[in-house]
Amino acid sequence: MARTPASVEGSTVLAGRRREYDEDDVRVRPRRSSRPRTRTRPAHSDAVDGFVVTVDRGRYGCVLADAAPDSPDGPPPVVTAMRARELGRRAVVVGDRVGLVGDVSGDTGSLARIVRIDERVSVLRRTADDDDSTPEGRLERVVVANADQLVIVSALADPPPRTGFIDRCLVAAYDAGIAPLLCLTKADLAGPEQVVDYYRDLDLAYVLCRPGSDLTELRERLAGRLSVLVGHSGVGKSTLVNRLVPEALRAVGTVSAIGRGRHTSSSAVALRLPRRPAASSGDGPGAASRARAGADRDADPGWIVDTPGVRSFGLAHVSADSLLHGFPDLVEGSLDCPPNCEHTGGAEQCRLAAWVAAGNADARRLASYRRLLDSRAGEADQGTSDHRVR
Repeated sequence: MARTPASVEGSTVLAGRRREYDEDDVRVRPRRSSRPRTRTRPAHSDAVDGFVVTVDRGRYGCVLADAAPDSPDGPPPVVTAMRARELGRRAVVVGDRVGLVGDVSGDTGSLARIVRIDERVSVLRRTADDDDSTPEGRLERVVVANADQLVIVSALADPPPRTGFIDRCLVAAYDAGIAPLLCLTKADLAGPEQVVDYYRDLDLAYVLCRPGSDLTELRERLAGRLSVLVGHSGVGKSTLVNRLVPEALRAVGTVSAIGRGRHTSSSAVALRLPRRPAASSGDGPGAASRARAGADRDADPGWIVDTPGVRSFGLAHVSADSLLHGFPDLVEGSLDCPPNCEHTGGAEQCRLAAWVAAGNADARRLASYRRLLDSRAGEADQGTSDHRVR
């Protein structure tokens, strides 16, 4: 039987006929490849040079490179910045010289971006463990970048000096290619003779500090440099920082009854040293030249990096050859050793013992070096290698 037309909303269509679609009904989803990507990155030619002074949970405090050390308006503003995605996984640490774009005014609520990390001149590292077969030993912690000097702060008493820790810091300094400086605090409680005598063959520079003493010698050694301060907790490092930079107000703790210090600094921070007040050069011949020399010296008073107090300084990242160069008084004696000599006490043909017996080096230095070798291999604990001067 023939179908009868049906009327729907004024239009006559055949009952049961399917709807026909046209191009207006088609929605095309763009393919991923329809939007070509490019590897070209912005040049950031307008980036300004900065210096990283703090690192805190993905935020970086930076100071502009052309900022004056101090001014009547106070210290230069700290620019808060975040790392640009184009840097990938490259870590940003205190001491890095970087390029900044965005809001570099340092005003509250402003945010800049780090788009460039300059090549590092030096990198001071340490590990939590001496054994490179453990996760802690394989994990290198960058203490600071671009440092010129490592200031090893050690108390002469309360707590007593620990040459094992000082040796570790010296090895790390030599490995990083930065100059070491020994800063002996609490000189009012004990004399430095034993410590100085222990390092007499190294020609190690040192300064003495007492409560309320003049810090002119130390300031002169810090001027024009980026110096890293490391030391056990309780040795007076934070007190020293507060004297050098009164505006720092770093926390100061007390030494516990068992001679161990409390951790009073929780994060590394770079602090710019203030200019010293101009001293009178007096009258007479040479007065003008002395004044000019003092002005040149104080033109850049330098930076210090205060680090958290540490109880260990792992050396798993340091090779055996670099470890030996941390003891330059023993290097010449190793020239007579057979190739690939391990220099341990069990090495029968090692000539270091004979070198020491001939009076060319202190036997305590060789003992300390071999303790470090044992600790790197996981054969000695940190307490054994961190012995005290007697």
